[in-house]
Amino acid sequence: MDFDQISILSPLELSLRVAGLATLISFVAATLMAWLLARKRGPLPALLDAVCTLPLVLPPTVLGYYLILLVGRRGLLGQWLADVGINLIFSWQGAVVAATVVVFPLIYKSARAALEQVDPHLENAARTLGSSEWRVFVSVSLPLAWKGIFAGLMLAFARGMGEFGATLMIAGNIPGKTQTLALAIYDAFQAGNDAQAVWLVVITSAVCVSLLMAAELLLKLKWKRRSR
Repeated sequence: MDFDQISILSPLELSLRVAGLATLISFVAATLMAWLLARKRGPLPALLDAVCTLPLVLPPTVLGYYLILLVGRRGLLGQWLADVGINLIFSWQGAVVAATVVVFPLIYKSARAALEQVDPHLENAARTLGSSEWRVFVSVSLPLAWKGIFAGLMLAFARGMGEFGATLMIAGNIPGKTQTLALAIYDAFQAGNDAQAVWLVVITSAVCVSLLMAAELLLKLKWKRRSR
């Protein structure tokens, strides 16, 4: 295997790992937050909704700067993290944190919209049978909203594959350690290595398109089985 192949496979593996972990973490956090805020009205829910949606509209470099202020060596949590042996700056774990913040609102908005579309009469029926709020969520709301949440998951994973700005700010661009596909494309372009840049662009596009097509196919197959 030559150097160019290694330079392609390493960012691909790291991007898949970062996007996968970021999507998983965001799925749990964003779905729970969407459940807590669904159908809630008032100043506090509106403020929390704005905070959860904010990463969607802020420039990634601004998100990266906020993360440095939070988990950097001199950040609000930096000293505590250092004391417990956790260093997120210039590490692939830092890339996961950055990607998680970026993809969180994609799952949150999809999950909240899907949960708000669930028939409240079905949820109330479960409550009258003695189910707790958590059981209503797990057994009624979540299964009925899963299509919307799943769509958010696929978009989040694809977005995580292409994250650049926040990742560069907190994790850096270290080949073989923190260099994702997006960063590798930037490096190859800057170095004038057009052939490698093209390969990386094609691979990134192919992975994202395949993922979205597979998700669409899975949803259609599931729908056909239910309609039978």
